[in-house]
Amino acid sequence: MTTTVSLDKIDLKILQALQHNGRLSNVELSERVALSPSPCLRRLKQLESTGIIRGYAALVHPSTVALGLQVFIRVSVDKSTHLRDGFADSVRDWPQVLRCFALTGETDYMLHAFFADMESFSQFILDTLLAHPGVVDARSSFVLQEVKNSTVLPLDHLQTE
Repeated sequence: MTTTVSLDKIDLKILQALQHNGRLSNVELSERVALSPSPCLRRLKQLESTGIIRGYAALVHPSTVALGLQVFIRVSVDKSTHLRDGFADSVRDWPQVLRCFALTGETDYMLHAFFADMESFSQFILDTLLAHPGVVDARSSFVLQEVKNSTVLPLDHLQTE
């Protein structure tokens, strides 16, 4: 979403509350933002319909589902449009890759991926990533320790007081 929507103080409170706990009931949410339940629900539905709130999800801890190897992979691709577009399309189908960013600078893409172990990582790199016709080079960095992992966007810059 690239369009900025005007949000008032109550909208920001709703967004902040839900970013910290997306499972709040409407009654709990309305209490936190000091609004009665009906208007609170109307505002919430508007935030959802405009795409400001793009969805809800359960955040699963990777190591509890045997995905203990977290990797950032920097990928350089062939500069021809059809191969570059083909790479972006392929990435969307790779379940190991949770996030992919097109970048400026020396690297074209940054992939954030999870694997069960080094064997599954190696198989992905050799059989999938490097086998893709658009990939020229790939360099990996393994996460040793996660220092911060948040899904909460900063919204303070939107407050008008």
